[in-house]
Amino acid sequence: MKKIILDIEGMTCSACSNGLEKYLKKQKGITDAYVNLIMATAMIEYEDALKINDLEKFVEEAGFKSLGEKREEKQNQKSLKLLILFGVLGVFLMYVSMGHMIGIPVPRFLDMEINPTNYIIFQIIITILFLVFGSDIIKNGIRNIVHRMPNMDSLVGIGVIINFLYSLVNSILFWCGEIHLLHNLYFESSAIIILFVKLGRYIDRKNKLKAVDTIKNLVTITPKNGTVLKEGKQITVTINEIKKGDIVICKPGEKIATDGIVVAGTTHTDESFITGESKPVRKTEGSKVLAGSINYDGYIEYKAEKIGKDSSISSIVQMVVEATNTKAPIERVADRISAYFVPAIFVISILSFLLNLLVVHDLSSSINALVSVLVVACPCALGLATPLAMVVSIGKYSKKGILVKTSSVIESIHKIDTIVFDKTGTLTKGNLAIVDGEYTNETLKILRSLESYSNHPIAKSICDENKEIYKVDNYEEISGFGIKGKVNDKLYFAGNGKFITENKIKNTLEDYEKEYARKGESIVYLFDEERTLAIIGLADEIKEDSYEVIEKLYSMNKKVIMLTGDNDETAKAVADKLNIKEVISNATPKEKLEKIKGLGKTLMVGDGINDSPALKTATVGVSVANGSDISADSSDIVLLTDNMNNIVDIFDIGNKTIRIIKQNLFWALFYNVCMIPLATGLLPLSLNPMIASLAMTMSSFTVVINSLRLL
Repeated sequence: MKKIILDIEGMTCSACSNGLEKYLKKQKGITDAYVNLIMATAMIEYEDALKINDLEKFVEEAGFKSLGEKREEKQNQKSLKLLILFGVLGVFLMYVSMGHMIGIPVPRFLDMEINPTNYIIFQIIITILFLVFGSDIIKNGIRNIVHRMPNMDSLVGIGVIINFLYSLVNSILFWCGEIHLLHNLYFESSAIIILFVKLGRYIDRKNKLKAVDTIKNLVTITPKNGTVLKEGKQITVTINEIKKGDIVICKPGEKIATDGIVVAGTTHTDESFITGESKPVRKTEGSKVLAGSINYDGYIEYKAEKIGKDSSISSIVQMVVEATNTKAPIERVADRISAYFVPAIFVISILSFLLNLLVVHDLSSSINALVSVLVVACPCALGLATPLAMVVSIGKYSKKGILVKTSSVIESIHKIDTIVFDKTGTLTKGNLAIVDGEYTNETLKILRSLESYSNHPIAKSICDENKEIYKVDNYEEISGFGIKGKVNDKLYFAGNGKFITENKIKNTLEDYEKEYARKGESIVYLFDEERTLAIIGLADEIKEDSYEVIEKLYSMNKKVIMLTGDNDETAKAVADKLNIKEVISNATPKEKLEKIKGLGKTLMVGDGINDSPALKTATVGVSVANGSDISADSSDIVLLTDNMNNIVDIFDIGNKTIRIIKQNLFWALFYNVCMIPLATGLLPLSLNPMIASLAMTMSSFTVVINSLRLL
């Protein structure tokens, strides 16, 4: 199974994206497809037997075009030049066709009364040029009617053609002697409708590009070249030529070429592009460096670890793009409305035509009503209402170092009433140090040997104390309790007090546990199959911003819970300092999962190491990457820094996004409810086709501008 994201040209409304998505899903060999109107992309999962050419062919069969990367910017530049040219032509056409109505003198050879033939031929020629200019709209509209997937282009295309043909027939009848029909020509309406639609699309596309710039610009952050050390020589090579394990050098002011580990030197780097953190980050031997970060002030040598598509920045880009290619439930509401909207407009336009014919007895007014209804209806605004706000929101999150994996998560955020925090490495720094204990040098060495195989923050803190360790055989982690393994052919266990009870060993050090726990220390025992051998107490610092975040969450009327595997005394000591009112302690990963299930709409924040089941079960799971694997499969959101204020940002941006989406949907629907009756021509106040097309353009523009308030 393979996955690809194709850039698509020609989609103008949600009916387009929905139609393409349905068409792709029907094709043999395609297992799934998500089409994103705002990003103008199609994410396709397909079987190995299909080739990219096959996928592009399917896209073309559906009436659209697959583009190469970065083509949209060039397309926009070309569109602007054409808009300026046809804008000038449009103004001149309006001047000739309507000048006599407002007393503006027109050149004699184009004057309606003096040279009616020239007057008509000029309008026909200019309008045909506009029809060519808007041929993509007309062709796409007709093609989608043939495919039984009518969209906005279908409405505009049919309206323009009917208007043009009606004016053309009246011109022919005028030449046949029906002189009065000279006043029933509406060529300029067809031309100006196309001009306004094209202008609206240019504005939409320009603003969409602005909305996705945050995402697409990530791709350009990494440098094109790097300097590799080979046999003592510095050799400049392209990024593609750097291999895993190569020693790469980076001088002050240069960018890091690949993800890697510093092997020599000290510096500070700017990682704000990926983490949102503006402070320089100190790097010494053993520190991780990220591709694209800027080396401020030191010379370093680092070993290349992750290159190209495997680098952190590439993973982030892929994750963010995939997030924009998913649909939230609120988006599907707009999709369902759009699916019925276009056919309903065709019915209303025909009824308007017939009713005008019966009531007014004027063919010209009836056709005006038909065209106005087709043109004024705006599924485009409805289609943009949700996805554009989602794309802007995901870009805003990524700017702050918050990676959202699916757009449906954003909709879930405003429903959250309970926030659950893990303790170690989440509310606390996770930089524990041994401050108390009953042990010998030998028992501590055995404990460190066992812990050296674990990735838990507590294990890392114990191992940092001393690098001299024994070899461990038959190592095993027991979730929620601890670890075990053989050292010098003898089985040892390391873990919490519950682990001792589980193994039915008499705890001779329990009094020390109570003493250390009262001070808020984390406890680790070492024991064998017969007795307890050692106990250590590790102290951790609470993150400075944890205090502020807890206070802010309470001010937002959220319920805050600390859920931890630590014992009651240790957990309560930390909770009291943070003023957290509810604590669940002594919880194994399985018990954490069960607790989360019973809490309703929850957001769980953890490090993803021993709380993965709980993160997956929560309504929204948030993991703190801390420079480790940013994919964090168990969570819905990944924080690229340990800045706890990002938890508040998650709610602020999420709530504002949903508020803007609801506003967009309201204005899009309100616009159509107000404008369509006016366009029917059956009310005292009515619209002509040109005003209708301008109103339609303004409707889309309003939705776009409102969505961009998120930036």
